[in-house]
Amino acid sequence: MGANLQRSLGVADLFSIAAGAMISSGLFVLPGLAFAASGPAVILAYFLAAVLVVPSMLAQAELATAMPRSGGTYFFIDRSLGSLAGTLAGLANWFSIAFKGAFALTGIGVLLQILSPEMSSLHGRLAAGLICLFFAVVNLISVRHTGRFQVLLVMALLGILAAFIAGGMGKVGIDQYRGFLARGWSSVLGTVGIIFVSFGGLTKIAGVAAETRDPGRNIPRAIILAFVVVSLIYVLAVAVTVGILPAARLIASPAPLAQAAEVFWGRPGLLLLALAAGIAFFTTANAALLAASRAPMQMSRDGLLPVMFRRLTAGGTPGVSILATTVLMLGVVLFFDLASLAKTASTLMLLLFISVNISVVIMRESRIHSYRPLFRAPLCPWLQLAAILVYVLLIVEMGTVPLLITGVFLAAGTTWYFIYARRRVRRSSALMHVVERVTARELKSPTLEGELKEIIVDRDEIVEDRFDRIIKECPVLDLPARVDSSTMLAEVSRRLVPRLGASEAVLRAKFAERERQSCTVIYPGLALPHVLVEGKGLFEIMLVRGREGIDFSCVTDPVFAVFVLAGSADERNFHLRALMAIAQVSQEPDFFRRWQAARDEAELRNIILLSPRCRL
Repeated sequence: MGANLQRSLGVADLFSIAAGAMISSGLFVLPGLAFAASGPAVILAYFLAAVLVVPSMLAQAELATAMPRSGGTYFFIDRSLGSLAGTLAGLANWFSIAFKGAFALTGIGVLLQILSPEMSSLHGRLAAGLICLFFAVVNLISVRHTGRFQVLLVMALLGILAAFIAGGMGKVGIDQYRGFLARGWSSVLGTVGIIFVSFGGLTKIAGVAAETRDPGRNIPRAIILAFVVVSLIYVLAVAVTVGILPAARLIASPAPLAQAAEVFWGRPGLLLLALAAGIAFFTTANAALLAASRAPMQMSRDGLLPVMFRRLTAGGTPGVSILATTVLMLGVVLFFDLASLAKTASTLMLLLFISVNISVVIMRESRIHSYRPLFRAPLCPWLQLAAILVYVLLIVEMGTVPLLITGVFLAAGTTWYFIYARRRVRRSSALMHVVERVTARELKSPTLEGELKEIIVDRDEIVEDRFDRIIKECPVLDLPARVDSSTMLAEVSRRLVPRLGASEAVLRAKFAERERQSCTVIYPGLALPHVLVEGKGLFEIMLVRGREGIDFSCVTDPVFAVFVLAGSADERNFHLRALMAIAQVSQEPDFFRRWQAARDEAELRNIILLSPRCRL
């Protein structure tokens, strides 16, 4: 896995990364352009955009808790859809986030020109470039410092916006909302496509999942909290702005919230909201640089980009990736216009959202045992499939130029994959697991199961104990047809002979006597035959699965899972600990479903090895 990143980010850090990435030009610049397209119904457009991002938000939360690895969206798509899709997604994720960060930096330049009319466009761009370099230095030092700085900026930003909403509510004129839907629903849907990228910051959390403490708990909480808070701010702040500024002034305004604040707070209000816009642009650029640099790092680890992108600094941050992302953002700031930036970033973001929703459906359908998300997206796959259709419609509404740019990008990414990456990749995807399950063919390439197992061990901080070590090496008996317990125990005895040093006849007799003394079926579907053997320091476990069931004479229902324990008298204490471990494993809610669905011995072992039990 290479060098590990510092797990230093908590809920506040993650919330600030997502919120800081969302509250930016989408709130401080776009309302005027959006109002020109849909009128007062722009408020509804912001609300619909928030609703439409929900499926992707939930899919991201599930995938990030199952696979908390750097690279975020790239990593999910690569492991679910394959390396070609992963290459395209990784580059698209890297570029789209960098473009959005550059969009925010360009907004800083525009803001400076508004506050200082004598400043030229070139000077504004140069100022934005210097700020980009500042954030690069902060990120290179340590992600811990980056997270703390982000929290302070976002808290200040939220405070100013809350004051703006509260102060403006009483100044709203109802007549401003007259003819709310006069331009029709088509204009509203078109506006949704323009502003949709404003909510893309929710996905930034996945990009730093590997640096998150307790990802199963913190990632879903941070994503949902950021979504609720920012969605409310967007809708309420836009509603206040529309209710205060005359239509003509709103359409022409490069900073509508600041000018709305000027109406009821005067010049201090304009400066305060200009400060908020500056903070928003700062947080977006900082979050973009932090998240975007993780995609090339993980792609390098997977062989899709040169090895230099995976190297970490002394502070535990991907230095080369950060520098490359900085260069990309600087180029965009200096040479791209604002409209091209916004449209290209929006189209790439929608393509990524489509891929993320496909990914969560494929991961579910692959039925890989080691895919164990700690948060599960509801209504899957129907919610995700519906989102994919809507996103395709929004892309069509974006126009031909962004589609053309995206097409060129995809062609270039595909060329890079076949020239550089293809020969360096030797792994399968979850999609191949789906194909295997449908066609009943064996995969010859390395599977995703082992990698996901490593991720769970790291995510859940599983420390291997003696029971785990025994399970790794124990014999496994997988019975395809229905048998009785005597037949099963006879085969168990034969296989345990070389491990215990006892004769097969003695072992068979001990198991038979144990069954006569008391039934070893402890609850429906599970049996625990256990015997003492002669010797010292001996303890063995054998796993048995009856695909069609195993008949024990003491019960009427068949048994599907059998844990056979055999040990010497001096191992009595560990015998009890092993029984406790088995009890915890077998009491997981879906134990029997996963046990019966396991494809081979390795998956049967993993059911036990990855169990969230108490380890001693």
